[in-house]
Amino acid sequence: MTTTEGVVKAKQSLPARIAARTGGGVMRVFLVLVGLFWLMPTIGLLLSSLRGPADIGESGWWKVFTTPAQVTFDNYSRLLDNEAITDSLLSSVLITVPATLLVVVIGSLAGYAFAWMDFPGRDWWFIAVVALLVVPVQVALVPVSRLFGQIGIFETTVGVIVFHVAFGLPFAIFLLRNFFAEIPRELLEAARLDGAGEIRLFTRVVMPLGGPAIASLGIFQFLWVWNDMLVALIFADSESAPITVALQRQVRQFGNNIDVLAPGAFVSMIIPLAVFFAFQRQFVTGVMAGAVK
Repeated sequence: MTTTEGVVKAKQSLPARIAARTGGGVMRVFLVLVGLFWLMPTIGLLLSSLRGPADIGESGWWKVFTTPAQVTFDNYSRLLDNEAITDSLLSSVLITVPATLLVVVIGSLAGYAFAWMDFPGRDWWFIAVVALLVVPVQVALVPVSRLFGQIGIFETTVGVIVFHVAFGLPFAIFLLRNFFAEIPRELLEAARLDGAGEIRLFTRVVMPLGGPAIASLGIFQFLWVWNDMLVALIFADSESAPITVALQRQVRQFGNNIDVLAPGAFVSMIIPLAVFFAFQRQFVTGVMAGAVK
């Protein structure tokens, strides 16, 4: 300890020293409590999905802690026997995965082109892309429905994917263009001097450096498409409806069948949560990199 540090600590009062030593522990406890508070709806949904219909009607989900015998997996067995729910889960995957991959791939290519390639009207085209960010989805529902009907993709999985890709690309291009533009020019010029073409430069230099931003974009797009109900409700038919629409139709048809809705809603929630936690390190890195730049 230096002399200056000793003088500073000597001038601190006893309450200040106690607060300095316990502040870290108190903050950790506070953050844990906040995390548990935000997780409470998820925990409640999980416990409700593990209770029978009679138990759910008689008391709240917290009754499980005093009566553990209420826990049963019969609801999930009935869920797996419900073809409408299982088919909708597959439809959600068939919609979400292509819509996410296409947005990431096309957005990465376009972001690189806007950042490092010269072509006529580049800045004006980028302004047009940014302007598309303010167009709300609701405004495009009717005209796009007519267009899809004319070309034969209305009420199909392809139509839902095309709609999500079209409305996901402006944000993807805007995000990745700004991230790619921060790559040092000297690094790209050195790669060009070594004989790297645009494709190799993009795949070997830009893509690895932009990995955190691309992962963040993929998570955002996946969560948006997976949790969407409005677009799927309009552009998907009964055979291609995702899990969000299937659960809504279960409520409309059967009213209070909570023994199917609770496990279905939990499965629909846990999949995007698993994706987020699987890529949380890349997501945090991308967000921090964007904040620093």
